Amino acid sequence: MSFSREDRSRLAAWWFTVDHVLLGAILVLIGAGLVFSLAASPAVALKKGLPAYYFVERHLAFSALGALLLVALSFLSPRETRRFALTLLVVAFAGLIVVAWHGNEINGARRWLSIAGHSLQPSEFLKPAFVVISAWLLAEARIRPEMPGLWAAVALYAFVAAFLVVQPDVGQTLLLSLVWGALFFVSGQPLVYAAAIVVFGIAALTGAYVMFPHVEARIDRFLDPAPGDHSQVDRALQSFTQGGFLGRGPGEGTIKTSLPDAHTDFIFAVIAEEYGAVACLAIVLVFAFIVLRALYRAGREPDLSVRLAIIGLALVFGLQALINMGVNVGLLPAKGITLPYLSAGGSSTLAISITLGMLLALTRRRVS
Repeated sequence: MSFSREDRSRLAAWWFTVDHVLLGAILVLIGAGLVFSLAASPAVALKKGLPAYYFVERHLAFSALGALLLVALSFLSPRETRRFALTLLVVAFAGLIVVAWHGNEINGARRWLSIAGHSLQPSEFLKPAFVVISAWLLAEARIRPEMPGLWAAVALYAFVAAFLVVQPDVGQTLLLSLVWGALFFVSGQPLVYAAAIVVFGIAALTGAYVMFPHVEARIDRFLDPAPGDHSQVDRALQSFTQGGFLGRGPGEGTIKTSLPDAHTDFIFAVIAEEYGAVACLAIVLVFAFIVLRALYRAGREPDLSVRLAIIGLALVFGLQALINMGVNVGLLPAKGITLPYLSAGGSSTLAISITLGMLLALTRRRVS
């Protein structure tokens, strides 16, 4: 694609201001997800009595839609991005309210809405909107102390966390809490408040362990696994041993036949067995590059609210990937969090496209 510098169209303006390196890295990740979906999804589909390429076709459709959404959102200005985030926040929060009373219950959790035969998880779409609006409120609290931006940010976090805990969705609550806490700290709020947040976080984790049996069971199993325990995490760890450095070859893995979530939460383990540790390391580097590139652009951004939003969106993306991979390699207890663009799932793919679309919009060069 080439444009003349004299071209004043919006498309040309976008092309000359968007971060081509960041966009390219994201597209590489989307392409890799399609390749790895061919490795993990057919076995799961056949086990569920579905056509072999059912999940592959869905992954392709949602990845294509996600890529279009990603590019479309990257055209937005910072003000338009904030307005979009506010609209999305209201819609997603309304979805959380509906889920609390009428959502589909799966494995003891009520997180999904059924729309036109498809399951939709409102909390996935809430994340990028929550981050952008929280960043704006915290920036306002710093720039205009007379405004109640800080307490509005605290109230927003409290409402979101409460509805996520009710589902219950401890993994997403933890993820958003870490990002919100990081934004609070880097926005320059009083350190005494930051210390209070740390104490509250420890108390909340302790409360989750006491109140939710599934959280207690996962943590206990993680800290003290029983002899002969063959949990999903244990089977995922075997894949790294069986795959070695270069893997057993595409389609040659066996771990995907025993993992019910091989195409979603444990796609990283399937990649390890079939493509090896070298491919896993390459994936880690791509994720790390996207996050570090975004943080680099944030460091050059003079507008505090935009800078905080970039940091928050990068952290949501990076921490989600880190948690998923940490579970797969046995460093964290199971969380039920997907690996961006590599795991199958419509809601997660579209939500991460919104996240990175807004990230591209905010990291565009702006000519004064």
